[in-house]
Amino acid sequence: MSSLIQTLESEMKKDFVTALNAGDTVEVHYLIREGEKERVQLFIGTIIAVQGTGIRTAIVVRRIVASEGVERIFPIHSPRVRDIVVTRRGKVRRAKLYFLRDRVGKKTRVTELLGDKARAAKAADKTARADQTAAAATEEA
Repeated sequence: MSSLIQTLESEMKKDFVTALNAGDTVEVHYLIREGEKERVQLFIGTIIAVQGTGIRTAIVVRRIVASEGVERIFPIHSPRVRDIVVTRRGKVRRAKLYFLRDRVGKKTRVTELLGDKARAAKAADKTARADQTAAAATEEA
């Protein structure tokens, strides 16, 4: 790859991105523009796929609204995506969970990852977020 492309990608890439996997339940804080106003809207759902690598990484998030399935693709490094918060870690055996599209009701639930692995993942997320906020505070000063 060209060095120019690599430098542009490194400038546009977000410093901190939480480890995201299929089956995780996430809150995506997405910036929406309505006329001249901007606001952050939450999209809460289950990640059914992680696509791409590097700055091109995107997640497909699915949720049920009014008995209808809604899926959105969020580029992780987009400036419109303000934050991605993992609320639950899912225990799955597949990389793509497209089979959830055919399921209805309680069958769409993904088993939560419990035990030492979940605790380790939460602790890593918490320390990484603390490091990020500390770096942002020193940047502002």
